[in-house]
Amino acid sequence: MKNDTTPTAKRFIERLKTYQSPVEREKLLRYFKTPTNGEVDEFIGVRMGQLFALCKEFITMTPDEIEKLLESKIHEVRAGGCSIMDKQARSKKTTPERRKELYDLYLRRHDRINNWDLVDVCSIHVVGGYLFDKPRKVLYKLARSKNMWERRTSIVSTAYFIRKGELDDTYKIAEMLLGDKEDLVHKGTGWMLRFAGDKDRPRLLKFLDQHAATMPRVALRYSIEKLDKKQRDHYLGLKKKLT
Repeated sequence: MKNDTTPTAKRFIERLKTYQSPVEREKLLRYFKTPTNGEVDEFIGVRMGQLFALCKEFITMTPDEIEKLLESKIHEVRAGGCSIMDKQARSKKTTPERRKELYDLYLRRHDRINNWDLVDVCSIHVVGGYLFDKPRKVLYKLARSKNMWERRTSIVSTAYFIRKGELDDTYKIAEMLLGDKEDLVHKGTGWMLRFAGDKDRPRLLKFLDQHAATMPRVALRYSIEKLDKKQRDHYLGLKKKLT
């Protein structure tokens, strides 16, 4: 029988609601614009800093309780579930068995990890961290998914590999996503290309030499942010020449 200190979904939601604010809700509604696929999110108005601090107190929550958070209609509740997953995946105390449970939960309930921030807050360690020493075919399957959030997961998860100095998957998946129709996928792609460029600038430039003229403008702009002005102008110029 659960006691009063057990980190349950119910207790988390009760605590979370004590932070809700109408003013913050309006800010979040402006910030999280409805994506082109028409999905609409429900917000109660909790600052992300407050939410993440609360998640630290619930870091030992079990996957079945985390899944209850993911099932919520409230964005901040699902964000809490994702943050708890991320914190567990980062922890050195987390067992390999639990890491597998978190990874499986992420993929099985990707229908509830359905906004860019939810993907970004936990895919890197929950998915990328788990797959680092394993086959990564699942990322290529996600990159071909009809679900835009699964496609974003496929590229953002590679941040873990980039941090470890492995860039191949990032560039392969980025190339697969260059024809994507969603800006939020393009932004994730450009972000990871920029990050990969921090590790190996010549390789990024080689990729841009090949694709800058035809890649989505937002992906290009994100990917060249850390280049010098002359380089940025050069690659943006290639894009303009084609259009």
